[in-house]
Amino acid sequence: MRKQWLAAAMAGLLVLSACSSTEASQPPEQANQAPGASKPTTPPGPYPFGTVQMKAPPIQDGKVPVIRKIQTDKPYVFITMDDGAVKDPSALNLIQQSGGHPVLFLNQRYVKGHEAYFKSILDSTGAVLGDHTVNHPNLKGKPLDFQKKEICDDADDFQKSLGVRPTLFRPPFGNYDQNTLKAAAMCGMRASILWTASVNDGVVQFQVGDKLRPGDIVLMHFRKTFKEDYEAFVARAKQDGLTPVPLADFVA
Repeated sequence: MRKQWLAAAMAGLLVLSACSSTEASQPPEQANQAPGASKPTTPPGPYPFGTVQMKAPPIQDGKVPVIRKIQTDKPYVFITMDDGAVKDPSALNLIQQSGGHPVLFLNQRYVKGHEAYFKSILDSTGAVLGDHTVNHPNLKGKPLDFQKKEICDDADDFQKSLGVRPTLFRPPFGNYDQNTLKAAAMCGMRASILWTASVNDGVVQFQVGDKLRPGDIVLMHFRKTFKEDYEAFVARAKQDGLTPVPLADFVA
């Protein structure tokens, strides 16, 4: 009887040892660190952020393509932030905590003198810098040289002051013509980005339907309501079963 008890005890120890060995051999989960982030501050994403998921349409006849929505059946949504007029101090933490990975379409007129504010967001959240012209004029109908100066000067200045030259462009007010698309290409842009939904005064507004859909590009602004607008976007994306991911990964 004593021999049987010892044999059973040894078998139990071997089983426990095997389980412990198996668990120890499994690597811990690794969070996807956003490009440019100083440390992982967001939960793991659905794929390794910073890897190309889709290519933008090519430049044709010297004009950048216009992209309003990403054609995908995956539950992804994209957030973009325009202008830079109001520098909300909570923006950095809000973006870090949610993992929104926005594109910041900024105007030089609003960035000048506040470079450190925007650089901290770009360096610490995986956000991508976009071109939105120097002075936010309505470009539609303007001469090519005027449009080229607004777009190129914005990109050139950001390269000097922020250390990054944008390659994604958004026309102010969403207004553009063929000269706009030509000027954007001449300034090194690879796409002109519009939107399918927007956030205003803490409310998500849709161009089609009554919810966010896969591939939607959402517009918001650096305004006094930044916190309410961003939280409304995050809540709406979750409600509609969508995950915010970097737009730049889909317009490479």
